[in-house]
Amino acid sequence: MHIADLPFVTTDWASLPATEHPGTTGKAYWRTQHFGPMRVRMVEYTADYLADHWCQKGHVLLCVKGELQTELEDGRQFTLSPGMSYQVADNAEPHRSSTRTGATLFIVD
Repeated sequence: MHIADLPFVTTDWASLPATEHPGTTGKAYWRTQHFGPMRVRMVEYTADYLADHWCQKGHVLLCVKGELQTELEDGRQFTLSPGMSYQVADNAEPHRSSTRTGATLFIVD
């Protein structure tokens, strides 16, 4: 990744408005910043959230709180707890997220 034309900036995530994104079940609340082509988000999933699509976007994702299940379209499954991350390229491996208990994620894409 090459990050260009980005001056030093801080973000108070709690001060940003959250946008609601319903899943198949549950909801996701995104607090989003855009820096040129880069999107940076703090995402909170409610308990029993299940994504409504297979995502093909590349991400660097860090689990901050809770527990996140990530399923790949080929059937593999991974569980992230606080302090764990995953990294995936655009169009590499379709994936979707779910959580039974709720989770907070920091995502760069």
